[in-house]
Amino acid sequence: MKKLVVLFRLLLTRLPEFMLAIHYAGRRERLGHRVMDPKAQAVGVFANSMRVPGEIPVIEQTRAQVRQITKVFDEPCPPLAQKRDLSVAGGAGELPARLYCDSAEPTGLPILVYFHGGGWVQCDLDTHDGIAGKLAKWSGCIVIAVDYRLAPEDPFPAAIEDGLAAYRWVREHAAELGGDPARVGVGGDSAGGNLSVVICQQTAADERPALQALIYPATDARMNTASIKEMPDAYIIPTDRMLWYRQTYMGDFEDLEDLRLSPLLAPDLAGQPKAYVVTGGFDPLRDEGESYAKALQAAGNDVTHREFPGQIHAFVSLTKVIPQGNECIREVAGWLRGAW
Repeated sequence: MKKLVVLFRLLLTRLPEFMLAIHYAGRRERLGHRVMDPKAQAVGVFANSMRVPGEIPVIEQTRAQVRQITKVFDEPCPPLAQKRDLSVAGGAGELPARLYCDSAEPTGLPILVYFHGGGWVQCDLDTHDGIAGKLAKWSGCIVIAVDYRLAPEDPFPAAIEDGLAAYRWVREHAAELGGDPARVGVGGDSAGGNLSVVICQQTAADERPALQALIYPATDARMNTASIKEMPDAYIIPTDRMLWYRQTYMGDFEDLEDLRLSPLLAPDLAGQPKAYVVTGGFDPLRDEGESYAKALQAAGNDVTHREFPGQIHAFVSLTKVIPQGNECIREVAGWLRGAW
């Protein structure tokens, strides 16, 4: 019986948006003035049907599940003139990376160094192949996606050390990659958004990224925002899963207010790169993303904040079934074109 329920809920995710709106008529999830997108609701209900409440799978199981979910729910990388694997510097040796570009022989193009999400515990170049390729194709820039080290094998601050080293390597080698060393930015979703923010804060003014594209970034490890408290059973990242990510990533480290974990707490944000910040109305990370956008703006930085009020966490990685995922990626790409 459970298999039939799961199959039914999977099939629901494939229905057109207008049919799902009819299916959920009178049962759309709400938070104040926000109403959940019917496609997001269908995906969330399906995701919940696959989980045992309170049970966190072992690491390899979670990683395998994410890879499978990507195959089922996300679109592949679009055709590009170039897509090739390479190695970049990391904090403890070379890291796998992947270059995306829609020009066969680029010269002087801007470069976005992209860091995937996954709670610093899961995901890789393949799970984020679609979003990296779309950003390259739709923005006209080069995208270098970085496969940084994951916890628990390499806990905090390994991912940050890798992010900083990889970003600096790309700046140093930008010209030979077909890019412009003066136009190297950073971007990422969720945990990757956190890494992007920290790189911007941890670099000196003369080497700081040209811009930062932050998709539902994690900026406050204390987990005490209103959006987290009001969504303990949120789709994709309920509170128990978020606590597991945090503990797995932190390992023996205990200071939740360390600025590399909670960059929202930085006392001085003057001179930070221009930023595009995406949040989802039904994402527990909503408030910390919005608060970071406001803090950047209050410090005099150029900031655009875009909330998708009906969306759940990870919606840009679910584009086969959530059309607003592609809408978001196109908007980020459009901002990149103008911001460079």
